[in-house]
Amino acid sequence: MDLTALPFDDLDPQDAYAAWRLRQDVFVLEQECLYADLDGRDTEPATRHVLLKDGTGEVVGYCRVLSDPETWRIGRVVLRRDARGQGLADQVVRRALEECSGRDVVLDAQAPLAGWYATFGFARDGEDFVEDGIPHTPMRLRRD
Repeated sequence: MDLTALPFDDLDPQDAYAAWRLRQDVFVLEQECLYADLDGRDTEPATRHVLLKDGTGEVVGYCRVLSDPETWRIGRVVLRRDARGQGLADQVVRRALEECSGRDVVLDAQAPLAGWYATFGFARDGEDFVEDGIPHTPMRLRRD
């Protein structure tokens, strides 16, 4: 497995396409959430795209790290269906956290995954909410 974190300008076009396709396949098609996935934040200079590739170079996992004014924000954490259940998402999140220095890190966990995010030190940071028909839990990792 190959794990990298890159700004948009350093992404290979094939990898970018594969990452966007993976996000679409899981969030829009599999989870049936109609939303604007391409929200303009992917191209921000401080955004980092975490790509997990298998031995053949195929993108099997992804997340992005956004720089907000006072925090880092991790989102779009996703694995290809055949890559799930192998601990690979742990690697993706750990790599994302390496990109987040000096500020708290926030994310909106799909509620059933809040316990998993807690294993990285995240704690509930507000009331649950529903987005695109899916319950979410706001979470924060404090960097004191």
